[in-house]
Amino acid sequence: MASTSNGVPPTNKMLEAKSLVGVCQMTSTSDKEANFAVCRSLIEKAKMRGVQMMYFPEACDYIADSKEQSMQMAESLDGDLVSRYRDAARQHQLWLSIGGFHQKGPESDPTRVQNTHIIIDDEGNIRATYNKTHLFDLDLQGRVRLCESDYTVPGQSIVTPVSTPVGRVALSTCYDVRFPELSIALAQQGADILTFPSAFTQTTGMAHWEVLLRARAIENQCYVVAAAQTGKHNAKRTSYGHAMIVDPWGTVIAQCKEGTDIAVGEVDLAYLAQIRQDMPVWKHRRHDLYSQVIPLQSTSDDLDKQTTYQFGHVHMESSCVFARTSLSFAFVNIKPVLPGHMLIASLRPVERLSDLTQAEVSDLFSLVQRVSNLTQRLFNASAVTVAVQDGPDAGQTVKHVHVHIMPRKPGDFEENDDIYYELQKHDRELSAKSPGMRTVEQMAEEASMMRAAFKDSL
Repeated sequence: MASTSNGVPPTNKMLEAKSLVGVCQMTSTSDKEANFAVCRSLIEKAKMRGVQMMYFPEACDYIADSKEQSMQMAESLDGDLVSRYRDAARQHQLWLSIGGFHQKGPESDPTRVQNTHIIIDDEGNIRATYNKTHLFDLDLQGRVRLCESDYTVPGQSIVTPVSTPVGRVALSTCYDVRFPELSIALAQQGADILTFPSAFTQTTGMAHWEVLLRARAIENQCYVVAAAQTGKHNAKRTSYGHAMIVDPWGTVIAQCKEGTDIAVGEVDLAYLAQIRQDMPVWKHRRHDLYSQVIPLQSTSDDLDKQTTYQFGHVHMESSCVFARTSLSFAFVNIKPVLPGHMLIASLRPVERLSDLTQAEVSDLFSLVQRVSNLTQRLFNASAVTVAVQDGPDAGQTVKHVHVHIMPRKPGDFEENDDIYYELQKHDRELSAKSPGMRTVEQMAEEASMMRAAFKDSL
């Protein structure tokens, strides 16, 4: 779900809904069977208390005694452990948030795991997965080295909030709570509930845990559900606990007691809407003074959800598009001036650069920068010409703001600025439907190559 162009979160139509959610606290060890038995007993307890969605902490599957053991114990999403969680959700007709599952790393990086947050519905279906994006890396030379990236593959994308019976649930994990931009991006995409399944240390937990959670709830006017690891996992590791639920006003409405526990709280979406109406901070943001947080959803997985993209008077096949963000998209050219000639346009079809909002301008040129860097590398160029024809008198023939990206090499034109004459000539020929234009199939072939390269570059 996309945010509105001014960054105000979309209104949830489930405004009359009230529901119960459960947040759990546990002490995982290297014994996967014992950990699952604890989780299953908490699911049963939650069901008896009328909970509709249950939230488990990061590493609810296990906390290993060593990096090597952690690698050996990791499973795939279609492995035995996730299957048992899915069976439990189906059996008890309960939605589950598995806050941190050690998923085997990709074939390209088999020596690390992915820290995966999984949402399972009450029929046992996996509805969404999110790989933790912010990893804690501390390397103080000669003093201490604690780098999560040594054994964890960082996630590369934000996941759109998931529609559930308790509201739209946003996925994040532990250390993500320290980066407010992620929560803002998720709130703008319609999140009602922010989640931070965690395994905070005693030191950082005592100092920062509650204040961070309450801050994320207050500034985004969302519920926050934060499941937590607690107690001593092994000789080297202890967690803070204090799993809690915070309402959109910043009040802690439920918190677990010491040890393994479940706390239950009510999610009232009408109350959430009232807070946003009475304190309309989303409408008061000054995006003329600072940039709007824009979630970059640039993977090729999302590109074909719409079959065509509007580019002025043209409706382009999605197969010709290779990247998109919340407000912009990038596509291959029907008749490139040079190899690698790409186009970037705003998703909203407006004619002039001045018609774009500050957020759209920021997003457009952020994508321009990324595509410029990529095309320069892929087409072995030494430079890039970036051009905007802003209005008919500047040579614009398609009445839709767009940016030309043209990789350059020494000697590609007799005079360097001849490229602008060729660009103007190119536009005239397009309007006349001259011969030499590429077919959709030819364009799709290049776009497929660009999709793969763009995804690898994230």
